[in-house]
Amino acid sequence: MPVAMNLQQPPLSLYIHLPWCESKCPYCDFNSHPIKTVIKEEEYLQALLLDLAQDSEHLESRSIISIFIGGGTPSLFSASSVARLISGVRGMIAVDNDAEITLEANPGSSDSGRFVGYREAGVNRLSLGVQTFSDDKLLVLGRAHNSVQARLAIEAAIEAGFTNVNIDLMFGLPSQNAKEAKNDLVTALEYQPQHLSLYQLTIEPNTYFAVHKPTLPDEETDSQIRETIYKITCAAGYNRYEISAFAKPDAYCRHNRNIWQFGDYVGIGAGAHGKVTSKNSVTRYMKEKQPDKYIEKVSVGSASIYSNILSTKDLCFEFMLNALRLSEGFLISDFEKRTGVRFLVISQQIHEAVTKGLVQNENGVVKTTELGRLFLDDLVELFLP
Repeated sequence: MPVAMNLQQPPLSLYIHLPWCESKCPYCDFNSHPIKTVIKEEEYLQALLLDLAQDSEHLESRSIISIFIGGGTPSLFSASSVARLISGVRGMIAVDNDAEITLEANPGSSDSGRFVGYREAGVNRLSLGVQTFSDDKLLVLGRAHNSVQARLAIEAAIEAGFTNVNIDLMFGLPSQNAKEAKNDLVTALEYQPQHLSLYQLTIEPNTYFAVHKPTLPDEETDSQIRETIYKITCAAGYNRYEISAFAKPDAYCRHNRNIWQFGDYVGIGAGAHGKVTSKNSVTRYMKEKQPDKYIEKVSVGSASIYSNILSTKDLCFEFMLNALRLSEGFLISDFEKRTGVRFLVISQQIHEAVTKGLVQNENGVVKTTELGRLFLDDLVELFLP
């Protein structure tokens, strides 16, 4: 097997996990914890900043190109806490002046005043977890908001001065048809968001839906839904730059795009993951999932519970798992720079994927075909270690 080359460090992002939510949605497999009494907001905020200080070894004087505050439901935290968090981060590490700073918000825990506070705190991109504008479907999904609150939240974000707003929509919902999915999309487009995330509902292990399976649309209906909403979204001027992400030409999510391009990211917060590149290796790590235990572990030195240097096979698989999601594909030279592995190592799998019509390999660029997008899981499996 060819000898690994020297690694080149890619751009670096920061992910911050705020794990609490009002209730656990039946489809959710994220590290989220329903509020039992009150959120330990101040204690958790201090733990986050201490966690970042303890992760300083991963930074090596590098600057941050993006910050993503996810959850859970980050909008349960006050604007003043978010302001102190962002200020604390900036006081500790170098953050680009034009860094993209995203905060996820749920319509049920949002209002105009809070959105103004987030913007003043430094958040410049808001991601709204609407999922659907159907009250019936929202009930089935266990969401803590209704359609009126969803509309009001979008309007509040715009009124607060946000010029970069993402709306999350799910399709393939229980008993949903193509007309209902289209109505959701058309409603979202009325607000002309800069970005749309269009996800198909999938049943994940260890969720309520995994045990109590809902009746989902059949394969033909799913196909009709996808074809309808993708066509409408693209016709409205949005580029499908990733398998589930659509954006105006200047509004691609910088944070997610960096991850899909196998960039680095430091992860702080309960259950946060990180990926960092040194001169000789790529390491993945994860933090303690339970919020109380996370706070305790940070206080005594480190919240990390898992750290692993990726093998050559893992590097190849993880790069392809991410990069094949992007419509633009990837440069072969970037594969080699970011994994330290010669492209020859995966040439056989690439040839098989080309033969099956799943990818194109032309002029030093590998990209997924339309067929490959439809069978992305099968495509990625070709690169399993």
